[in-house]
Amino acid sequence: MSTPEYDYIIVGSGAGGGPLAANLAKAGHRVLLMEAGGDDETDNYRVPAFNGQASEDPLYRWDFFVKHYSERPQRDSKYVAAEDGILYPRCGTLGGCTAHNAMITVLPHDSDWNHIAEITGDATWLSGYMYRYWQRLEACRYVSRPAEGEDNPSGHGYDGWLSTEMADPALAITDPQLTTVLVDAVLEVKHNRIERIDQLLGLRFDPNDRRVQTKSPEGLALTPIATHKGQRAGARDAIRSAQQSHPENLTVQLHSLVTRVLLDEDLRATGVEYLEGASLYRADPRAAAQGPEPGARRQVLARREVILCGGAFNTPQLLKLSGIGPRAELEKFGIAVRVELPGVGENLQDRYEVGVASEMRRDFRILNGASFRATGPDGQPDPAYVEWQQGKGLYVANGAVIGIIKRSTPDRPEPDLYIFGLPSFFRGYYPGYSEVIGPVKNHFTWAILKAHTSNCAGSVTLKSADPRDRPDINFRYFDEGNDAGQQDIDAVVAGVEFVREMNKGLLNKLVTRREVVPGPDIESKEQIAQFIKDEAWGHHASCTCRIGPSSDPMAVLDSRFRVYGTKGLRVVDASVFPKIPGFFIVTPVYMISEKASDVILEDAAAD
Repeated sequence: MSTPEYDYIIVGSGAGGGPLAANLAKAGHRVLLMEAGGDDETDNYRVPAFNGQASEDPLYRWDFFVKHYSERPQRDSKYVAAEDGILYPRCGTLGGCTAHNAMITVLPHDSDWNHIAEITGDATWLSGYMYRYWQRLEACRYVSRPAEGEDNPSGHGYDGWLSTEMADPALAITDPQLTTVLVDAVLEVKHNRIERIDQLLGLRFDPNDRRVQTKSPEGLALTPIATHKGQRAGARDAIRSAQQSHPENLTVQLHSLVTRVLLDEDLRATGVEYLEGASLYRADPRAAAQGPEPGARRQVLARREVILCGGAFNTPQLLKLSGIGPRAELEKFGIAVRVELPGVGENLQDRYEVGVASEMRRDFRILNGASFRATGPDGQPDPAYVEWQQGKGLYVANGAVIGIIKRSTPDRPEPDLYIFGLPSFFRGYYPGYSEVIGPVKNHFTWAILKAHTSNCAGSVTLKSADPRDRPDINFRYFDEGNDAGQQDIDAVVAGVEFVREMNKGLLNKLVTRREVVPGPDIESKEQIAQFIKDEAWGHHASCTCRIGPSSDPMAVLDSRFRVYGTKGLRVVDASVFPKIPGFFIVTPVYMISEKASDVILEDAAAD
């Protein structure tokens, strides 16, 4: 076995691993960043409005199929019988899921961080500390930088690696029908007296303004997105910056599927074993073409630490393949138990989402000629694509035209609904879903996202000891979960009822022809609840390697991201959270990546 060449091996290049690798390399350490995918970069990556196509791009799609229930019949219209599950798009490429997500960049609530500080006794998790990491990583492009010596009341950061922009709302005003939809939403929000963001900030509607974060208000919001001059921004930017500035310190190794962590007799992580080759993991639709023979099996060693950043599905899978996890499950597949940690793969959480879609009486003018491709069906350049090349127009944003932040009930300590409007038809994920976006130009969808969910009964378990196999993923939605008070379903029902009340004005004004989803046959609370149980989806999987005190038998990590029972092994990705934070998962993952960088460098300095 060769002499160790790297200080740190980081497995996974997404929102957790990419910035972490960059930070450690810039601090002077030799870092190997391992990614199972490649680094292909098509228009589907670059163009923000093509994010749906990005998630189904054969160059970097990873298709997981998940169960929402164990016992209940699968009534979801998106269910794929051949896969016995529902499509859950992930991304196997440099930057991980930041290469195909909708780029929505909204901060979590202060309470999300304070909860971790409370259960661990680690004050560095308090929101005041964590907010500094946001300021460190953000390069805000839509709020003017305060002059030197002036206060910074918005709290934005301006010198970080992640560019944030906000779509120009004036674009929507060019479409009279869309303007009517938005005005109707504004009136309904004011009717419900939830315009507090407006009161705090005037007309900027910025959910990431520190004054908004501190007061947790409700109201209208424009949605910040991770873009730079109208092109996608994400973990790749941090990685490439470090490659350019510190090429001697950061090695990016693509097409490397890590199969297990190497542990010595003292349970210290000394490196990883991996398979070398493209499209080896079976979530990649191209994997079947590779045949039964895996790529070359190799090992690489680390002087200091191995850090897993594979996400809520792959990190627990890799820990289990390495002998770290629930004893009975490991023994079932003939895996020698090195560290018994029953919490690995448990506590799986997600947000519930559902759409209320309406057919409009006319096509949206803003979508005229838009094919959501570089060229239209006639082979001529798409006019909106030409505008995007000039840094303007429809395609510089992700498609969300307005957001509404709301409490499902007045007594909620934090707003728990994020409702955003899309001039398109969207009912969740199923094979080919992105192909509907271009042709359908006369539908409007209000997507209702339920945050701060109570259910944490989901799990990620092995299907086999073969590292190429996808794990078995079961979220155990609603009745099968552990939300005894039924707060989750009640909240989503409240969101649907709010949107329907909002849509009544459009029907009366003859702007909307009819509701398509859920549809006119779904009327009572009970029927709405059943529709949600059948059709809800999610795409923010998290919490499967949760941080917790050593007294918690289901905790996997301590407050410094270290895997209990091991040495030199950490996890830094969406799996670390005890409870799913905020509205959108990527921003808190970026923040913990920055925090982990500091923690790891502190520990290295203390050695």
